Amino acid sequence: MRLLLVILALTEFVLADVHQIPLVKIESMRMKMIREGTWGNYLKQKNVARYMKQMNGIIPQRVNDYDDMEYVTDITIGTPEQTFRVQIDTGSSNLWVADITCGKGPLKCGSTECSIPLYCPTLCDDQRCCAGSPYKVDDCRNKQKFDKSNSTTYSASGRRWKFNYYVRGSSFGYYGVDTVRFGSAGTNQLVIPGTVFGQATSMSSQFIQSPFDGILGLAFKDIAVGGITPPFQVAVDKHLVDQPIFTIHLRHTQVMGFERLTDSGFWQFLMTGVKSGAYEEKNRWQVISDTGSSFIGVPTVTLREIGHSIGAKYDHEREVFIVDCHAKPSIQLTIGDLNYTIEAKNLVLPAGGGQCMLALFRMPDFIFSPAWVLGTPFIRQFCNIYDMGQKRIGFAPSLQS
Repeated sequence: MRLLLVILALTEFVLADVHQIPLVKIESMRMKMIREGTWGNYLKQKNVARYMKQMNGIIPQRVNDYDDMEYVTDITIGTPEQTFRVQIDTGSSNLWVADITCGKGPLKCGSTECSIPLYCPTLCDDQRCCAGSPYKVDDCRNKQKFDKSNSTTYSASGRRWKFNYYVRGSSFGYYGVDTVRFGSAGTNQLVIPGTVFGQATSMSSQFIQSPFDGILGLAFKDIAVGGITPPFQVAVDKHLVDQPIFTIHLRHTQVMGFERLTDSGFWQFLMTGVKSGAYEEKNRWQVISDTGSSFIGVPTVTLREIGHSIGAKYDHEREVFIVDCHAKPSIQLTIGDLNYTIEAKNLVLPAGGGQCMLALFRMPDFIFSPAWVLGTPFIRQFCNIYDMGQKRIGFAPSLQS
């Protein structure tokens, strides 16, 4: 099945012009580790990191946790064009890619977290310190790296940035300004001059083995690190698109409905009900649409009830519900006045060893909002239409097989 990031130029929702940027589905770190049997140990490290950072008064941002990323696309930056494969993330707002200087700076291992072997793998900003090795290792090995000296349209910003993660350290670098193009060279690209983007001089170790070169955030400016204007918002401000609308596109039918956003940063809205089997609950949950999640995030109690209603068995080590691979569970979500049913084809995933699991995960208890994360199982069932101009999100049934 082919997915596209579609930048819509619309007049009363009749297509006038469209930029279609192909997406490539990759295996998320969560799915890879579950399949290989290493997810349970990773979760233990992650939970230790969360606890230690909370004890130090640090509340990590959910937006900077990329265990679940599944979709990548190609963009280009600079003149002549330099090509990068980036993760599509509607749960963050910054664009950043690896810089040519990444991995060439000095190795610093002075923090307390790095000096304690038990905590080093989860809390140290630079994982190379844990091995005690004096040798420099390239953080950005196997990455395409941006070289500003090869771009005639580049200008310096003079500002620096840093992203902290739940586990596996930080990524940091500086901002630059250049022409960004959505899509591969030679295609019908959306060309956005004067875009501020991050140049990573050091990457968190969670990205070292990942098959992408950076992140393309598609949320709002309010949550952008450093207060920079996200690339798509730059395109809107420069009137490069007729309407400020995009979608992660599958073939779909008519839009069922739109829902007003309740947050000025995320693609966040209100959900009022859930039903699965004999279980039904009414509430007023804040939820977000997030292409950066391969699963659906569910509040703890609700997740337990859904699992029990389906007849699934909870695996405490992997923190997933194991279900019969031939089962046909469904979950109905109420958004606005309409019900949206997620079918088994998007809910039941292979878990390795001949087992299957529900594509649901427990939301961390210390996160107060949002209560749910509607990731790719929901987005594959219902195409999400992101209307940045009217601050609303629409849903259309997918025609995927």
